[in-house]
Amino acid sequence: MNTDWNPAARVRDMGTSVFTEMTELARATGAVNLGQGVPELDSPAVLLKDVAAAVLAGSNQYPPAAGFPALREAVAEHQRARYGLEYRPAGEVLITTGATEALAAALLALCDPGDEILAFDPCYDAYPAGARLAGARLVPVPLELSGDTFVLDPGALRAAVTPRSRVLLLNTPHNPTGKVFTADELAAIADVCREHELTVVTDEVYEHLVYGDARHLTLAALPGMRERTLTISSAGKTFNVTGWKIGWVCGPAHLVAAVAAAKQFLTYATGTPYQEALARMLGDVEEWAAGLRGTLSRNRDLLTEGLARAGLRPCRADAGYFVQADVREWGYTDGVRFCRELPSRAGVVAIPTSAFYVRPNAPSYLVRFSFCKREESVRIAVEKLLSAA
Repeated sequence: MNTDWNPAARVRDMGTSVFTEMTELARATGAVNLGQGVPELDSPAVLLKDVAAAVLAGSNQYPPAAGFPALREAVAEHQRARYGLEYRPAGEVLITTGATEALAAALLALCDPGDEILAFDPCYDAYPAGARLAGARLVPVPLELSGDTFVLDPGALRAAVTPRSRVLLLNTPHNPTGKVFTADELAAIADVCREHELTVVTDEVYEHLVYGDARHLTLAALPGMRERTLTISSAGKTFNVTGWKIGWVCGPAHLVAAVAAAKQFLTYATGTPYQEALARMLGDVEEWAAGLRGTLSRNRDLLTEGLARAGLRPCRADAGYFVQADVREWGYTDGVRFCRELPSRAGVVAIPTSAFYVRPNAPSYLVRFSFCKREESVRIAVEKLLSAA
């Protein structure tokens, strides 16, 4: 008997989510929760009516393992219309239980124990967890602050590649920084992936939530990248339905088949009525997303300006739900301590950015604030921060 095997310890090694700690802190103190990215905004009324109708009509049993056919067709059409990418609905599109399952299934499918996964640091906390589940090692490639903007050093990416590198995991638009990778940065990433024959997994869940002059480009559209890229997105962020957990993967048939093989033993299938309703809604996404972007952009500006006035120097956020802030002017060098004390000091909850860093000696003074809330919530939070400054 192997007495070294301790599954409970292995689970504990995954760590307790900082989101859980801060959410509980918000509940205990009644603070305004600008921590976790849970939208307070409305969903499309027609979508909600459609899913209710689907439930009442009896669409409540398992869908096909690959997903509701009409939704796979809608996803393929979305990629064609938005990015000029052609995917066959049967075989090159897979519906998943949110983007998180898609990411986990992709890493399980593509990596063997001891393989390395390159990811840009800081990164969403599901990435290193997914690497550990696959027995792989996540290798952080730093995104460094230049002024108020996070930038990629192509030399650092090249230096991170080893003979064990198998997958590059790219999140753009990026959580937690709000960065949108530029065309030049994507071209440099593509060069490295082609040169070293890396498979790419892209997380593009914020693809419709890009503000101002920034523009989201998908890596799969670059020369020689479609055949080595799995593109992941979801409905949750785009339609304010994060609880529905409907995501998808697009890519070449052999890579999608590998993800499907892992996915079948995770959830098998997901949310038939949600899939049915989203299949009809996805074709109207551009009009809906334009209005949502306007709301979120105003919230972002309100929060950014408020943070600056309160002495919490904000970073530039071109996309997504979040603004990073430097808390040193409040006398803190430790973002964790700042976030634990902020509810009692100011009545606001945030997330320490250190929770998203993999590499040692990363900046400890950054904190992430969410603006995917009602304008009133953001305004109240700003007033509280100004009062506490």
